[in-house]
Amino acid sequence: MCTMIAQQIDLVGSAKGAADWFTVRRADVSYDHPFHAPDEHALCIDFVDVVRGPGQRVAVELSAEAARELVATIQAVLERAEAGNFIETERAHG
Repeated sequence: MCTMIAQQIDLVGSAKGAADWFTVRRADVSYDHPFHAPDEHALCIDFVDVVRGPGQRVAVELSAEAARELVATIQAVLERAEAGNFIETERAHG
């Protein structure tokens, strides 16, 4: 059964696609049937450049356990970076 659980977030970053690096402008996050992962359901994240179209995307499919571990690891790394005063509070995007 499809969960229909999905959200989008606008963001700015970079991703390496098959051909080159591109600007990430949005992340589409869902928990539903994956296209390739061997699980019945997975956390699916598509990092996309909506300006350049659907060909500019990087897709990730993770088990719920792997997604939770990734979130915890991201939080731990950011906390260490913040404690070391490495987090930039404002950054110009070009």
